[in-house]
Amino acid sequence: MRIAVLVKEVPDTWGKRTLNLESGLAERASGDRVLDEIAERSIEVALDYAENDADTEVILVSMGPDYAAATLRKGLAMGAHSAIHIVDDGLRGADLSLTAEVLAEAIRRLECDLVIAGNLSTDGVAGVLPAMVSEHLGVPQLSYLSSVSISATSVSGVRSTEAGTLELSADLPVVVSVTEAMPDGRLPSFKGIMAAKKKPFDVWTLSDLGIDPESGDSGRSIITAVSERPPRGAGVKVVDEGDGGVKLATFLKDNKLV
Repeated sequence: MRIAVLVKEVPDTWGKRTLNLESGLAERASGDRVLDEIAERSIEVALDYAENDADTEVILVSMGPDYAAATLRKGLAMGAHSAIHIVDDGLRGADLSLTAEVLAEAIRRLECDLVIAGNLSTDGVAGVLPAMVSEHLGVPQLSYLSSVSISATSVSGVRSTEAGTLELSADLPVVVSVTEAMPDGRLPSFKGIMAAKKKPFDVWTLSDLGIDPESGDSGRSIITAVSERPPRGAGVKVVDEGDGGVKLATFLKDNKLV
């Protein structure tokens, strides 16, 4: 089995994150960057299965600037077998439709049986990319899974919602997205870090994938305006003079919070 794990380098959530007010893009190179935590959990799901099946290959697939290579190698140090890094100036500021098209084409060329991704990244927080990739590939999607069971021919799992839980399953090939309910990713060992330096790490471009970012069936979006978040204003203090509950209820109602 070949398992593709979609991973992404993101700005560290503990650091300050800012937008470039001219381009409207995040200033990714200005602060600390890390492998997204949900991507680490996705890798862990794949590695957990691969450890019990010697014929399974775990391939990391990522789209991002060239400096993200160092972060991707953390995934290799965790135990992934190889990595594909898609780097191209034409992808700067790519929207979700272009990103999904590019990732899907890479996965198609890798001929993967299973795709594992996080439910949403900590920078974009869109939560729709796995579904868009599955649409491009024309395969089922099992989304927002809090547990995953993989076999040689199928995948099953549980999706937890406010209304209850759903048990889902699909035959391979399939795209799976997992939530933070999955186990943490393992810490790379010294042996793993050294081994990662020798593992296959290929860099692909849009030309390699045969994709023109200015065309295609998918719609493209553009940024029309961007501005700084306004400063936080003073809050409203509710003084309890025997009617605090009524005042609080009125405030919540007036601001359409209930």
